[in-house]
Amino acid sequence: MSVAIVTDSTACLPPELVERYGIEVVPVNIIFGGRTFTDSMSADTGAFYELLRNASDRPTTAAPSPGAYVEAIGRAARRADAVLCVTVSRQFSAMYDSARQAIAMVKAESPALDVRLLDSRNAAMAQGFMVLEAARAAEAGATFDAVVARAEAMASQVTLLAMLDTLSYLARSGRVPRVAAWAAGVLQVKPIVRFRASDIKLVARARTRPRAIETLARQIELMAGARTVHVAVHHANAPADAEALMARLATRLTLAETYVTEFTQVMGVHTGPGLLGLAFWAE
Repeated sequence: MSVAIVTDSTACLPPELVERYGIEVVPVNIIFGGRTFTDSMSADTGAFYELLRNASDRPTTAAPSPGAYVEAIGRAARRADAVLCVTVSRQFSAMYDSARQAIAMVKAESPALDVRLLDSRNAAMAQGFMVLEAARAAEAGATFDAVVARAEAMASQVTLLAMLDTLSYLARSGRVPRVAAWAAGVLQVKPIVRFRASDIKLVARARTRPRAIETLARQIELMAGARTVHVAVHHANAPADAEALMARLATRLTLAETYVTEFTQVMGVHTGPGLLGLAFWAE
């Protein structure tokens, strides 16, 4: 049985991986200044982050409609016998519920099609690595149960660490206590936040960006140890810092695969410009 994978744009998957494994990506919508933008990894985001820094009105995001998931599942089903849909953590977004409604609609029309839904409990390339490993298992000829099991096993293996210029963007979205955001702004620190299996924790603080970059590198080094690591460095309009961080990791870790990617715009809405992050898992 062949298996195809559907996910959403918050997975921050590089376009070449999406094409290589035939992954269907459902984009999230961004409402900004009365206009609706489609989240994308291929768009030039420089102008977007400049607008985000200077706009008086904060943009909002809207989960894809069930119809968008129905269309993606339909495209996937044209080349596979079964479809696995992996969404961003349901704690962060309504995408899981939208996909669940879509799957119910698909099954009503095509009861023979095996479609399953998985809450990644993660975001960004922590979610993306789950999708990627499921796609690789499917390409290798694994059964549908084995593909789902591989994705589920990855949920507790992947970790996302992020350094933010400020916690104020996350605070607005209700992800961290507002007092923590206020303190970070007053002290002018760079908070290091860990996202793992729906859990968000403030794990470290640094006074400057260079120290924050070193803290990120040290955190992954401590967590990975001597194991081989799969890593994606994310950034929100900070490409030079991202490349510097990846170069630092290359001298300290045994790396199986590496990616340097910008956050999609919808992720940047919640984290703000200047973010630098690491999504990784260790073998």
